[in-house]
Amino acid sequence: MTRRAIELLLLVALGAVWGLAHDSSPWTLAGALLGAGVWAVFDGLRAYRVLHWLSSLDVDNLPRVSGLWGDVLERARKLVRKFEKKIGNADARLEDFLAAIQASPNGVVLLDAQARIEWANLTAADQLGFDAQRDVGNYIRNLVRHPGFTGYMSAGDFSHEIQIEAPHTLPTQSRQISIQIHPYGKKRKLLLSRDVTTVQLAEAMRRDFVANVSHEIRTPLTVLSGFVETMQNIPLSEGERHQYLAMMSQQAHRMQTLVSDLLTLSRLEGSPSPGVGDWMNTQELLAHVHQEALGLSQTLGTVAHQIRLESSAPFWISGAKTEVLSAMSNLMSNAVRYTPAGGEIRLGWRLSEEGSAVFGVRDTGPGIAAEHIPRLTERFYRVDRSRSRESGGTGLGLAIVKHVTQRHGGQLQVSSELGKGSTFSIVWPAVRVRTG
Repeated sequence: MTRRAIELLLLVALGAVWGLAHDSSPWTLAGALLGAGVWAVFDGLRAYRVLHWLSSLDVDNLPRVSGLWGDVLERARKLVRKFEKKIGNADARLEDFLAAIQASPNGVVLLDAQARIEWANLTAADQLGFDAQRDVGNYIRNLVRHPGFTGYMSAGDFSHEIQIEAPHTLPTQSRQISIQIHPYGKKRKLLLSRDVTTVQLAEAMRRDFVANVSHEIRTPLTVLSGFVETMQNIPLSEGERHQYLAMMSQQAHRMQTLVSDLLTLSRLEGSPSPGVGDWMNTQELLAHVHQEALGLSQTLGTVAHQIRLESSAPFWISGAKTEVLSAMSNLMSNAVRYTPAGGEIRLGWRLSEEGSAVFGVRDTGPGIAAEHIPRLTERFYRVDRSRSRESGGTGLGLAIVKHVTQRHGGQLQVSSELGKGSTFSIVWPAVRVRTG
């Protein structure tokens, strides 16, 4: 028998006993009914307290109720605790999920059935030009007013992506944004955006690279083919044959140099950075490059250049020797090729006050205009295309120098003045320099 039933029987019995005290059957019945009524009132108060608590579900302030209602209250409290825990876990997972989307490099926008913004991450807001918090509830087409996007939304065909120019960007800093919408749920939409500016630039660079390589190879091939056809079909004197063969050798050497530079660039880009271990004497490196400079100067003209070495105390640098010599040789080669015959070229190593090492090449050539300097290390970029080809350059030398320098943690610095010459310097980091 439950406590609640015991309480009822006890109050009824007390009421009946009170009635028996009056020696009357009606009073006995009335007493029993009064006891039942008192029990009903108290039980109703307990039920009211339970219902009142259920309306607030304040698990920290549980009313003190005994009996059946107390058991009901305790079980309800446990259920509420269990649901609160589940809701807390679900909220935490949702927060983690939204945080992950927020950190995504791609834009994400959730749209309702009327294409109003329900939620958006900061990436999408930046790419599409709206406020991720303030513009919640606004129609997306009122915020992204690009004609291409408007037509995309109106057509309703979301099987493909579109590209638009990002709003609020300068013409010199144009950004291209790719957008695709994915329907889900009850007419809701998921809008995904990504910045494809870098991808398009890389694709443009790839096309330019292929075009430049094709052009650079086609020119000497055309010359070679012409000379071969001439020698096959026209009788030539010994002097003419010697002259044509010399020209053919020159063009073949030009192609060989181009292929060699391309392979060098490919190797530099695909291999890990050199470690700190192979130490090289800067005086020996300088002597090697100096001999190359003298030989190249004699080959290019009848009047040799004045090539002077700038002496300094001997010290050592670490890195890949073949790469270091390649970078030094390319700077020296450019100076010799672009400096008029008889001009002065100075090259040498020195230590800076910060402990870094600097290899510098200074010439008295025609100089370079300021607007060209930032682009000098681009592949096949030429300040004067005709003069570059006449000098035998491939347009890849400074790109190789830049890659070698960056792989060793250094910097390439360029200063130039039109009509007075140029200075190219490789700054070697202090961690790769040893003085004793």
